[in-house]
Amino acid sequence: MLKFERIVAMCDYSLEHYQSRPARQDEKYVSNRFPSGSIGFVVPGDQSVAVCMTCDTRIKLENVPMMLQLRLGLSPVETVTFVRIEGGFYHDGVRFENGRVLSLQELGPGITAWLVDALADPLPQFEPQRQTAFAEAQ
Repeated sequence: MLKFERIVAMCDYSLEHYQSRPARQDEKYVSNRFPSGSIGFVVPGDQSVAVCMTCDTRIKLENVPMMLQLRLGLSPVETVTFVRIEGGFYHDGVRFENGRVLSLQELGPGITAWLVDALADPLPQFEPQRQTAFAEAQ
């Protein structure tokens, strides 16, 4: 059975004053700074409509800023999982394959994104202790 978060597309509540719609497979998006200052995804050429994604959606990102690449050990192109972040003002975020989680605010504007597979299983969470224990067991 699917979790509720995977059924309902969500946008950060900071974008609730804007029109929004769910993301679609095979569509290109770009991270955009809305007039409120919030970052969200839009279809290029239409910055008035926020594109919402479900939790656990896998996304391919391009144009990851060099500063983030150096600071977090990332590549210019990364596959991430869309996640909900608790405990802060902004809740939309992405989890990288190396386990780092960033809010869309930290990613900034100008990053190109595509859905890898909206129905695919999410990327595994980074758990170094479990990975170490697994490696020792073999």
